[in-house]
Amino acid sequence: MGTSISAFRPSTTRSELSDSSLVGSSPALSRVVSSARLVAQTDSTVLLQGETGTGKEVIAKLVHQESRRPYGPFVKLNCAAVPAGLLETELFGHARGAFTGAHTETTGRFLAANKGTLFLDEIGDLPLELQPKLLRVLQDQEFERVGSSSTLRVDVRIIAATNQNLGELVKQHRYRLDLFYRLNVFPITLPPLRDRLEDIPSLVRHFVARFAAQMDKEFDCIPDSVLEILRQHYWPGNIRELQNVIERAVILSPGPVLRLPFDAIQDLASAHHVSTMISLADAQRDHILQVLREVNWVIAGPRGAAQRLGLPRTTLVYKMRRLGISSRRRVTSKVPGAVSGDQLPFSQSNQMV
Repeated sequence: MGTSISAFRPSTTRSELSDSSLVGSSPALSRVVSSARLVAQTDSTVLLQGETGTGKEVIAKLVHQESRRPYGPFVKLNCAAVPAGLLETELFGHARGAFTGAHTETTGRFLAANKGTLFLDEIGDLPLELQPKLLRVLQDQEFERVGSSSTLRVDVRIIAATNQNLGELVKQHRYRLDLFYRLNVFPITLPPLRDRLEDIPSLVRHFVARFAAQMDKEFDCIPDSVLEILRQHYWPGNIRELQNVIERAVILSPGPVLRLPFDAIQDLASAHHVSTMISLADAQRDHILQVLREVNWVIAGPRGAAQRLGLPRTTLVYKMRRLGISSRRRVTSKVPGAVSGDQLPFSQSNQMV
């Protein structure tokens, strides 16, 4: 058995499938969305907190789209991606002649976001020397370009995001307390994917549909064994990591049934806590068994299980032996490595059936 995705076909547009972090109905996600929609109706500063890959930018866009300035610009800047020496110019712009090579005047992100929203990602990486200037804009909505004495006023809504604990940075004297208070007006903490496992089937269907549309493929079913493997993983990279795994699966699966590439399964297993390895092995075993049943236990050949799993025949034979799956169509053990070699007499004729 498996999860049907027959509602999703390659005709689905990319724009319809863009907001992956809003896919799902878990209580953890619902609380985040409710908070975002509540604060969207104000101009208050929002601080989005959470691990990498949890979808902070998607929530920032939701706040902007449901605010009183949805038709204004949505401008974003990753504070960690810009060298410290250039970050002030990126934020505030510079006047002509402000420094060597400054032949023209530049706008800066604050002016570009006027009458709209400025999303400052990785705000915890903002250098200490720039923090007073950001604090002034938050307080007074005014600033000067680099190399200019003319004060500019803007009307910008600030949404900041971080995967760091700003309170701890304040204690370490790496962040200004007054700036922290200004940013922390309305904090929203995004849950990691491991705290919303019930959303994984919906997210998987979403990503399969997106990548199938991009690659002109069709998938009718996501096996339960695949979903079980995905539920077992800790997901340190959260939604972004899940997206990457599904993209690889769509690339390698011939269709119409989604198959996890075995190297992805091994990657998930190696990243997981030791205490869950037995259940992960069970999920791998179930996945292989399901494929074997679908191909009537044919291992090799263009329609065999090895081809469907994206494995060399010899590798599949080895994994079947390790997981206790007999070519005589029985499962001999539930514990990896507990089966002796003489229990699995793989002859050349069996491998090429």
